[in-house]
Order: sequence, then structure tokens, then C-alpha cells
Amino acid sequence: MTTQLPTPKSGILDIAAYVGGKSKIEGVAEPVKLSSNENAFGCSAKALAAYDEARAKLFRYPDGHANPLRDAVAAYHDLEANRLVFGNGSDEVFALLNQTYLEAGDNIVTGEHGFLAYRISALACQADVKLAPEPDQRVEIDRLLAEVDDKTKIVYVSNPANPTGTWNTPEELVDLRERLPSHILLVVDEAYAEFVDEPTWETAFPLARHSENIVVTRTFSKIHGLAGLRIGFGYAPLSVIEAIERIRLPFNANLPAQYAAIAALSDQAHIDTSKAQVVNWRPRFYQAIRALGYRIEVSAGNFVLIQFKDEAQAVRANEHLMTKGFIVRHVANYGLPHCLRVTVGKDVENEGFIAALGTFAG
Repeated sequence: MTTQLPTPKSGILDIAAYVGGKSKIEGVAEPVKLSSNENAFGCSAKALAAYDEARAKLFRYPDGHANPLRDAVAAYHDLEANRLVFGNGSDEVFALLNQTYLEAGDNIVTGEHGFLAYRISALACQADVKLAPEPDQRVEIDRLLAEVDDKTKIVYVSNPANPTGTWNTPEELVDLRERLPSHILLVVDEAYAEFVDEPTWETAFPLARHSENIVVTRTFSKIHGLAGLRIGFGYAPLSVIEAIERIRLPFNANLPAQYAAIAALSDQAHIDTSKAQVVNWRPRFYQAIRALGYRIEVSAGNFVLIQFKDEAQAVRANEHLMTKGFIVRHVANYGLPHCLRVTVGKDVENEGFIAALGTFAG
């Protein structure tokens, strides 16, 4: 008798699984991890205290609609509470949107260096992914719109973008909104919004407030330092929220995450300190890296992208840094094989990284 094994649906085995930043170096007890854009200072003391408080309630299901957190986010960002959806990180919000709006044969459009999570869940829905060229490692509205066709259901824009650190102006997003067909959803991923100090950047929340096809997402993983708890949210039109709620699994935002996220929003001092560290160090990185002879562009995130002459040099630099105890991110899977992405860390970590790169022979 022939045994036939269960077979995944068409396309699943063709998807390249997401690979996160490295966290270990063999033989190095405590490497400096600058590979995942985590908050160098961790989460706030208030968030830790709230997490501890949640321990006594772990036998209880969390609030299925995250209502206390919903109210806290709405108050903090001046948003309508009933237009929020929460997820296991903003990654799950992307997955929910793709599940809700994509069918086999549909497509999403995003920049060629856009966040991989958009693509993975779209492909899992048997949709196609169309990538708009980014000649200057920056989303260009004309090129993005050129990829839109009658099968496009969602357009994703990271603002600021990961891993490039580039951003789009509010005028560009208005232009995109006005030229994009109204039946196509525009998702603006603002995971790194809290680190921005560029005067030409603005949040898309006001744009979304008066639109029926714009979703803005945020995460608690970055500025709030809650990456390990996985909590994020989307701000969307009511019609989108109502559709998502039909498939969102119950209790998808866990109880400790909800408690810690509420407390994180109340600790403005921690938010300000975390941003100040990044704003202070980004220009210092630019100066130091350029002095070493490498190209580095201005970033609006809590990371910088270093460009080497080719992939081989980037690989050698990455290996050299690991011998010095530093873990950074080689971003070949983002279409940038000649680049390394480096998270802004603590002072001593940043100084050590620059010194280590300075000993790289090339």
C-alpha cells in the first residue's frame, strides 16, 4: 500500500521562510546584538511592573477586544477607539489584512526592499507580490503606482522603511492616496515612527482619519521595547475593522502584553530617552562610517544601513564583526546583498562597533 503524506496547498513550499537577526555567536558568551532594531534600553520600568502584575492573572483569558489598551492607545494618539485592531505584533495585522482582502490571483504592491512580512502572508493567501524598483533605496510614488493593476488589492508602504531607513513625505502619501483607485487598500507601516526627527515626515494618522481605504500600523516592539511580548495595532476605516473582526482569532493579544503596553504608553520619560539616544547617535554613525570610507545614507529609524562595494565585502565585514563579538544584519534577503544594517545601541556598544569596523581590512 502506498502511503501518501499530507500536501501543503499550492505555493506554500515555494515561500522563503522569514529569518530574523542572529542572536548568538559560537564561542562568544555575551555578544553585542545590533541585528534586530530592538530598543537599546529595553522596556520601561513601568512596563516591567505591569508585566509582573499580570503574572497573577495568567489563568484568565485576556480581554478579547483589548478594551483597556484600546482606550489607552486612542487617548495617546488621539484616535477613535472603535477604529483600532490589535494583533500579535503588527505582523499579525498585515496577515489579517491579507487574509481578509486577498484571493488567489490577486496581488499586493510594495517597494523592492519592503518588509518581508507583507510578502510572506500574501503568498500564503496564494496572491502575487509585485515589487516596485527603489533606485535610491526609497519608495517612489510613480514607480509604485506603475505596478498597480486590476488585480491589485493592497499597497504597502513602510514609512520610515526597514531596512533602508528612508521615508516618504506627507505630500507624497497624499499624492499616492489621490492617484490610487479607491477600492485598493493602502497600508502605511509606521513601526519606526517614534524615532523620526525629520521635519519632512508626518504620521499618516490624519490622512487615514478621512479616508475609506487607508490603514496605519504601529508596534510596541521598537520604541517601547516590548518585542518579546508581540503587540501591535492598526488604525483603519470601520468597514475594514468590521471585516477583520470576522476572522481575527479570539484573545490574539495576550494578557501580559496588554498590561505592559498600557504601562509603556504612560512612561513618556522612557520614550523620550530612547528616542534621544537614536537621534544623538545617527549623525555620529554617519560621520564615523563615512570617515572609514563606506557609504551610509540618512536614516529615520533606530538603525543605519552601511553600503559596501559589493556583496563579498559585506560578507567579509559581517564575519569580521562577529569575530569581534558584534552581531549586525546582512540584508541580502531584502535585495541589498552589499549592505549591513546596524541597530543603534548603547554608547559603549556603538563606540565598540565603530572601533571593530575600523579594524576591518576590507
